[in-house]
Amino acid sequence: MSPHAPLILDVAGLELSRADTKRLKHPLTGGVILFGRNWKDRAQVSALCRQIKAIRADLLICVDHEGGRVQRFRTDGFTHLPPMRALGELWMKDALQANNAATACGYVLGAELRACGVDFSFTPVLDLDWGGSGVIGDRAFHQDARVTTLLAKSLMHGLLQAGVANCGKHFPGHGYVKADSHTDIPVDRRSLKAILADDAAPYGWLSTTLASVMPAHVIYPRVDTRPAGFSSRWLNDILRRQLGFGGAIFSDDLSMAGARLIDGREVSYTEAGVAALSAGCDMVLLCNQSVDGGHAVDELLDGLAEAQLKGGWHASEASELRRLALLPVTLAPSWDALMTQPAYIHALSLLP
Repeated sequence: MSPHAPLILDVAGLELSRADTKRLKHPLTGGVILFGRNWKDRAQVSALCRQIKAIRADLLICVDHEGGRVQRFRTDGFTHLPPMRALGELWMKDALQANNAATACGYVLGAELRACGVDFSFTPVLDLDWGGSGVIGDRAFHQDARVTTLLAKSLMHGLLQAGVANCGKHFPGHGYVKADSHTDIPVDRRSLKAILADDAAPYGWLSTTLASVMPAHVIYPRVDTRPAGFSSRWLNDILRRQLGFGGAIFSDDLSMAGARLIDGREVSYTEAGVAALSAGCDMVLLCNQSVDGGHAVDELLDGLAEAQLKGGWHASEASELRRLALLPVTLAPSWDALMTQPAYIHALSLLP
């Protein structure tokens, strides 16, 4: 088995540059996250995925593809998936129809990605729709944790039919705070009891179903002074031991503002990566840093390697196994074959 490869990084353009290739060959690189700038059409993104897999077949090719406003690929035949709130609204009219539609969404989402060579999407959002968060908003299914849980489970069933693992985000909940952790450091001052009763409840109810979880860059000061993604209390004591989650934990993007201040001090990408891994993350993401030369990516790769040698963080066989478990194990049909599959055609007819 390869050593622990915890870094998920991005690539600059429509095909791999020499610098991208060098970074993907690094033993600490475990995967790639694609963005809109990596998309021209299906043929191009499929070729890019083949390039990545030719370097190392075990690299996990990821994308943020939820539906609604968070959908990286939108042209050349990709279905425009609804925001998850549309499923919550359908639930209020017909709960069983909404569950079926959620499964259809998951299947279409996963099958279209896999037909282009993408392994994995960071979905579903388990945040509750409290009405105040602009960054979450209609990405959330519902304000009721029970409705959110059941719709998410149905969506994950559809992903599973397409051979795609899932990622519940953003633990223990980003929907209550108004601030956007991309540009700010949100603070949720509720008690642990209140958070567990509402926002974090889906993670316990889905502990047998979730393949991976992404914690929020939110500080919950009544539980820990650190954002959840850098908190052993949140990740080990609460998520793993109390709620029974056994899958992989990804940090959210280390370049976000919410990741750059730990214990009141501005930290480097390396310090943030080491803090996340030491707190219980299996993998860390650094996004949108490969453009303009990618110095931040190289700095993090070198920094993590040096910190590992000095004992700042320790490679984990369990973490590596959890990463590898997210790779698809079934063969995906080609795009043309998918377009004629009765299950896919039926799923399209069920989308809200």
